Amino acid sequence: MKRILFVFLFAFCVMGALFADDANPKYVFLFIGDGMSTPQRMMAEEFARKVGHGELLINHFPSHATTRTVSANSLVTDSAAAGTALACGEKTNNGRIGMSVDGSRRLESVAEVAHQNGKKVGIVTSVTINHATPASFYAHRPSRSQYYGIGLDLIDSNFEYFGGGGFGGYADNTKSSAYRGNLYELAEKAGYKVVSDPEAFHALKPGDGKVLARGCEQALPYTIDGETDVPTLEDFTRKGIELLDNPNGFFMMIEGGSIDWCGHANEAATNLMEVLALDKAVRAALEFAQKHPDETLIVVTGDHETGGMTMGFAGTGYALYVDRLAKQKCSIGRFGELLKKARSAKEDFDFDDACAMLTKYFGFEFSGDGPMKISDSELKTLREAFEQDKLPDAARRVMNAKAGVGWTSGAHTALPVLTTSYGKKADVFTGFIDNTDIANRLKTLVK
Repeated sequence: MKRILFVFLFAFCVMGALFADDANPKYVFLFIGDGMSTPQRMMAEEFARKVGHGELLINHFPSHATTRTVSANSLVTDSAAAGTALACGEKTNNGRIGMSVDGSRRLESVAEVAHQNGKKVGIVTSVTINHATPASFYAHRPSRSQYYGIGLDLIDSNFEYFGGGGFGGYADNTKSSAYRGNLYELAEKAGYKVVSDPEAFHALKPGDGKVLARGCEQALPYTIDGETDVPTLEDFTRKGIELLDNPNGFFMMIEGGSIDWCGHANEAATNLMEVLALDKAVRAALEFAQKHPDETLIVVTGDHETGGMTMGFAGTGYALYVDRLAKQKCSIGRFGELLKKARSAKEDFDFDDACAMLTKYFGFEFSGDGPMKISDSELKTLREAFEQDKLPDAARRVMNAKAGVGWTSGAHTALPVLTTSYGKKADVFTGFIDNTDIANRLKTLVK
């Protein structure tokens, strides 16, 4: 009885905060770190402090909530079910996009509610624009794998701004039963200005109408790989603010989708750089919020945790050397490409040549007694991996061990995520909540 009374009183307090005054936020930002839970946020925080970057903004917003992430059919959610919960406020099965558990009902997203109430809407992601999380805000499909159909839903949504990655190779999927033509061409016919090069992207301005802007054919490059000619998540966020600002306000969802991909790959350095990239995008929103202090809400959350990241490793005891990750200069995938290219360019490429590359791109030391000194056992591991053409993966494992970062899985976990918020009505996102609560409370606030 006491528990029921407590739950009732808490719900009453939340509703009271929602309706404490008549003015809802005019501008609403929802940032989602795909695969980002507390470990990812804290590792990026400690790294940022160690290398002089300062505090991670998203960890220091005034309102905090621990957020449950389970799907309708599993304690461990996928991005489709989690994205649908965050977007639509209802649990569904893993794999479904914007649809009920049995696939019989289309669920209404907070983005759709905002649009119906006169707000402009923007959807931004660092991965492909028809991936599960962004799709949950505009699409309604029984399966997340229906990429072409999801693309059609994007066009039909009539939302004003889409930015980040492209359609992921499915723009002209003639094998789809829903095929109606190239998605980019269909978008243009539907009134979208389709932009695919940096110069045209930066030239976009208010008055250009609906925009579909992609930085790459598929996902944006990893931040750690330093491709400065491609717009970043921060760039797409700033451009969205510029294009969407209007007297009725806007709703914008921005996803750091690559955090999840790095978690699946158990890449610590690449992962934290993606969290920092999301933090920069949030800083852009905060700058805007500080100009509109009584009209803006920023919510930052994750859809689930990926990789079972732990800030601690048996080999380093009670020590954590997260600053050593700064020595890694590229993603594991990029290192594999560079290694393959080097091998092709030199007929007698050997392990010593590979060691030189490991020193350049990971800071490994093969002599002396510095903190990145490769031990005899690590040297054996790297040599055997080189002979088996598996050196990038071995380098990843050695780098994690040197930094003291552990992983328990290559998949998602059921860890709760941290939700933080700032601005108008931020206090309604506190306590222990469910991911569906975020959508349902946002739906109230965008009306």
